[in-house]
Amino acid sequence: MTYPLNANVQPDVTAFHDPDTATISYVVRDLATNACAIIDSVMDIDYAAGRISYASADRLIAHVVSHGLTVEWLIETHAHADHLSAAPYIQGKLGGKIGIGEHITTVQDVFGKVFNEGTAFQRDGSQFDRLFRDGDIYAIGSMTAVVMHTPGHTPACTTHVVGDAAFVGDTLFMPDGGSARADFPGGDARTLYRSMRKILETLPRETRLFMCHDYAPGGRQVQWETTVGAERDDSIHVKDGITEEAFVTMREARDATLGMPKLIVPSIQVNIRAGHLPEPDESGKRFLKVPVNGL
Repeated sequence: MTYPLNANVQPDVTAFHDPDTATISYVVRDLATNACAIIDSVMDIDYAAGRISYASADRLIAHVVSHGLTVEWLIETHAHADHLSAAPYIQGKLGGKIGIGEHITTVQDVFGKVFNEGTAFQRDGSQFDRLFRDGDIYAIGSMTAVVMHTPGHTPACTTHVVGDAAFVGDTLFMPDGGSARADFPGGDARTLYRSMRKILETLPRETRLFMCHDYAPGGRQVQWETTVGAERDDSIHVKDGITEEAFVTMREARDATLGMPKLIVPSIQVNIRAGHLPEPDESGKRFLKVPVNGL
């Protein structure tokens, strides 16, 4: 696959860190038109109390409004297992289309069974406005965004390249963080390695890479921006010279020691619905399911 990249374009990128979930959301702005995309937004949940709130999303909305921006896209790099998406909430306030990789249908099928969603839950991705394929392009104002399918963490993971910036979701972490786990249903360490190398070998070394998460290894300050060159030189998991076999051995052994993300149960149920909560029952109440010994 040849991707129509244009590293001469430099979008304006504003990051918003959510410390509760270690998530970084982005507003990606075309300076020529003030059009923008919002990438990997967060909806807040008090899981113990069963309460949803929108402080994190409201920060994004306030930024967009104060800068006079027009939201054209609400991008999900994948169906997150560690935070809930605020895309429908933001769409209701500001507009824009919600997009995700086409392999969300695989994720919906797997977790539709895990959560016993029944036939009423559509597994065709129709909850989203656009399902992206590898190599697809779309516009953010006058800028062209290019989609790379980068599975391994999940089957639906995508990287979105906008000029000299690439938004990698959970496919890569900062060089001292290495990589995300690959043991969720549909994940695969070998596939993840190939996706990471695809990013690093396709994009120029100067390309800015923006992470979806940072867990501040060693107690350093939270970081979310690096470059292709820095990853190739310094990544503890995937720098030049680390073989596929060495990575797979390391990643699978490490994954075997990890517990599940604390918000995986609500996150998956909401995010496979494009950020919508489950439909209310006859009394008007909405419920999230907790499968016992089922994940």
